[in-house]
Amino acid sequence: MNHLFALESQLRLVGLALTAMGAFHIVLPRLVDWPTDLARTSLLTRQVSYAHLFFIGLTCVLLGLLPLCYAPELLAGTSLGTALLAGQTLFWGARWAFQFVYFSPTLWRGDRFRTAGHIALAVLWTWVTAVFAYALLVGPA
Repeated sequence: MNHLFALESQLRLVGLALTAMGAFHIVLPRLVDWPTDLARTSLLTRQVSYAHLFFIGLTCVLLGLLPLCYAPELLAGTSLGTALLAGQTLFWGARWAFQFVYFSPTLWRGDRFRTAGHIALAVLWTWVTAVFAYALLVGPA
């Protein structure tokens, strides 16, 4: 029984972290100086970039609210709960892979702030993916 409570707690913490990550997208552009970078692009590119940023943030919030508010239901062993856990595992697993395969190390090497961000995100995506994968594989206790 303690195992289920621990996993449920981990799911809720992951949900909280993802919700916070989504909210963080409000300040992210200024933090990494995207307005300056995007000022040199076309209006279409700027608007698409900010629209994508908004929807990525919203996706993080919505995907975070599922485990934050419905952890017991996700662990109940229903087909819907299993499907949602599988979807989250695949989604965040892909994000984890992108951290190492897609983003060039030249983006963060030699810059302490960006290196810290890279490491923090690598740890975050590893934890998020591991919790969803473990919940999916272990199922209801």
